Amino acid sequence: MTTGSVGLVLARPARLLGAEPFFMEFIAGIEERLAEGDRSVLLHIVGTEDAEIAAYRRWAASGVVDAVVVVNRTVGDHRPATLREIGLPALYVGEPDEIAVPAVRSDDAGPMREALAYLLDLGHRRIARVSGPETLLHTKARTAALLEGCAAAGIEPVVVEGDYSEESGAKLTTVLLDGAEPPTAILYDNDVMAVAGLNVAKQRGVAVPDRLSLVAWDDSSLCRLTSPAMTTMSVDVHQFGVTVAESVLELIAGEDVTERWSPKAKLIPRESTGKGPT
Repeated sequence: MTTGSVGLVLARPARLLGAEPFFMEFIAGIEERLAEGDRSVLLHIVGTEDAEIAAYRRWAASGVVDAVVVVNRTVGDHRPATLREIGLPALYVGEPDEIAVPAVRSDDAGPMREALAYLLDLGHRRIARVSGPETLLHTKARTAALLEGCAAAGIEPVVVEGDYSEESGAKLTTVLLDGAEPPTAILYDNDVMAVAGLNVAKQRGVAVPDRLSLVAWDDSSLCRLTSPAMTTMSVDVHQFGVTVAESVLELIAGEDVTERWSPKAKLIPRESTGKGPT
C-alpha cells in the first residue's frame, strides 16, 4: 500500500528559503509531475544533517512516505548509509559519486568552465568566486573546475565561502573589494548573493560592468530585474524538479530507475559583465 507522499527534507535555515527562489521552483516542478498521479511532496525544513536523519527515521517508522528525495550531497555524507539501514527508498540528486544508487545527476564542473572561459575571453585576469558551503559536493566540483581552468590560464583566483544568504553575499563582496588587488570579475554560487554583491558595488561607487563584472548562478527574476540586469548561469529549475519526479515515480513503482541528468546550466550574458581592464 502506498501513501501518496514523497518526502523532501531541507537542512538549511528557513529564512534562506524565503529569499532564495531555487527550491520553491524546484519543489513546484516535482509537485506538478506528482500531481498527475494524485501524489504530493511532504516538505520538512530542519537545521542540521542530524535533524534530517532523525526525520527519515520517524518517516520510516510511521510509514508516512513512499520514498524520499535527497538533495545537497556532502563530503562524508551519512544519509545514504542511514537510509539503507532503515529501508527507506531514496532518490539522490546532485553530483555523481561512487555510490551506486538511483539518482538524478548534475554537471557543475562543465558550466563553471563555460563561465570562466567567458570571463577570460572578456580579458579578466583577477577573478574571484563567492561559493556556497564547501562541504557540498556541487560546491567542490565548481571550485575544482575554476581552479583547474585558472591554472591553465596562468592566473590564481580568490575563492571565499558563503552560505547563499544576502548577508554573506554583501559581506564577502566587501572583503573582496577591500583587498590589495580587488577582482575585476566575481562569480557567485546563487542569485541572492550576486544581487547583494551588486548592491555593495553600487554603494561603493564601483561601476558595473565598467570596473567590475558580476555573474550569478540560477536565473531567477531577481537577476532579470536588477539594474544592470545580471549575467547568469541559467538552469531550468522547474524542469529539474519534473525530472526528479519522473525518477522517483519509477522508484516507487519498483522499476529500474532510468539514469537522468538535471538540465545543464547555460550562460546568459546580460548587462552586468563587460570587458576586463586593458
